[in-house]
Amino acid sequence: MDKTALTRIADALERMSPAPLAAPDFEAASAFVWHVEPERLEPVTDISRVDLDLLVGINRSRDTLLENTRRFAQGFAANNALLWGARGMGKSSLVKAIHGTLLTDCPDLKLIELQREDLPSVSRLLHHLGSAKQRFILFCDDLSFSHDDQHYKSLKAVLDGGIEGRPENVVFYATSNRRHLMPRDMIENERSSAINPSEAVEEKVSLSDRFGLWLGFHPCNQDEYLAMIDGYCAAHNVKVDADHLRAEAIEWQATRGARSGRVAWQFFVDLAGRQGITLR
Repeated sequence: MDKTALTRIADALERMSPAPLAAPDFEAASAFVWHVEPERLEPVTDISRVDLDLLVGINRSRDTLLENTRRFAQGFAANNALLWGARGMGKSSLVKAIHGTLLTDCPDLKLIELQREDLPSVSRLLHHLGSAKQRFILFCDDLSFSHDDQHYKSLKAVLDGGIEGRPENVVFYATSNRRHLMPRDMIENERSSAINPSEAVEEKVSLSDRFGLWLGFHPCNQDEYLAMIDGYCAAHNVKVDADHLRAEAIEWQATRGARSGRVAWQFFVDLAGRQGITLR
């Protein structure tokens, strides 16, 4: 092969490979979103979150995660956390609310959101985070894996850090509807068909064991559901007759067939809209 052909091949490979990520400006914002193709950290200046006080019915999980995050923000040891359980009970809202609560005293605490599909690129992201003076919460919402999904191997780089170890200024928080990050029927199927059932799914199930904190979120009862709505009304100065509000809220959740923080917020949005109130 002549030198010209080799040069053309080298140029083509260079165009195909992603450009190295420039040193991010972590002072640009308190939160970022990790993107690939090209790899970059995009600042988020307007974060969608609620006040911590408005998250009702999850007191134990709230207090545990808040204390873990505060220790981390202050430079002390902290655990990775898996927030698992019922949909709409404030798992992702809690992560964002705690970050916002601690920003006043810990302005160098940064929140970085990444998608499950982008986990294979996380080792390059960790390289940049590890050399920064700030402290980072890596946040992956709605994390789960199917039977043929190999992204779980990349997750180990976040949780364990490989041979170099996870940077001490990085902690990983994930939310999931599944405690073991994989469907229960898949676990049972692999166990029943494996030569050694006890080892069939050990590698994948052990992912959840790598989280130091397991925080469970369970469906709320009616009193907690109504307390959430009362909190939203008080925070946004919405005045409604208590008996009328209760009746409408119960009817709303009955038509939805569920009670959760998300359903409570959706009812409140409808209520505020009917009263001509703009939510910000």
